[in-house]
Amino acid sequence: MSSTLLDAPQYDPRGERRRNLLIVLVLAVAVLAAITAWMNRNWPEEHVAKQFFAAIQAQDYEKAYGIWMHDSDWKQHPDKYKNYPYREFYADWGPGGQWGLVKSFHVDGSANPPHGGSGVVVVVTVNDRAERARIWVEKKDKTLTFSPY
Repeated sequence: MSSTLLDAPQYDPRGERRRNLLIVLVLAVAVLAAITAWMNRNWPEEHVAKQFFAAIQAQDYEKAYGIWMHDSDWKQHPDKYKNYPYREFYADWGPGGQWGLVKSFHVDGSANPPHGGSGVVVVVTVNDRAERARIWVEKKDKTLTFSPY
């Protein structure tokens, strides 16, 4: 026996409503995930800057220098860092440096340079000063330097 259009079951809109709701939900989650990823795209670089300033705040300047150079074993080969030796680093970041004794800091955020680049500028408030520290963090090797911006 064949069925005809007159024998068709009654239309039930619940199935289509569920499908539409599922599509909207998946799209909303995808948009939320994309926004979250975009907002946290520089998190690794901000994290390195936070570790650096935490070491400076703890007055562990040797550890901070290791973070700056991204080499925890820098003492084994100090000649590798002749361009910015530890004594210059200590003069810049030690108690007598531009920022003085770091008692507090807050990573305010980061920015990618306007014309691209290999790193990120991380902006940090040090000792509640109005002037912000700007640290350049290389994306590929997480070395730090003074920001050119």
